Amino acid sequence: QVQLVEAGGGLVQAGESLTLSCAASGNIFNIFTMGWYRQAPGRQRELVATINTGGMTNYTDSVKGRFTISRDNAKNTSSLQMNSLRPEDTAVYYCHSELLEALVPITQGYRYLELWGQGTLVTVSS
Repeated sequence: QVQLVEAGGGLVQAGESLTLSCAASGNIFNIFTMGWYRQAPGRQRELVATINTGGMTNYTDSVKGRFTISRDNAKNTSSLQMNSLRPEDTAVYYCHSELLEALVPITQGYRYLELWGQGTLVTVSS
């Protein structure tokens, strides 16, 4: 079973840094995109950052210059380095990925999956 597992949330003070990590496991053939979304209380889930196979990144305006997304294609992992955190960054952060799962036996081909992690809480105090 292919899944995403996040780690690294916690409580920090404004101005501090935090790094989130996401690991994809299972019978993965190829990962197209990895990304991070967040959902604050009473608000809709929003995109934070994405990165594709070639390393092209995309950020929401509010985190540009403060957050950096990266990925390790060999390890099927992604990280989100968050600097200069603000109270408004407080949210549950979700890892997201679009990938191909290799079916067993291999003659069955591949299956496209869109997956979400379980979420990790980031709280920034003022």
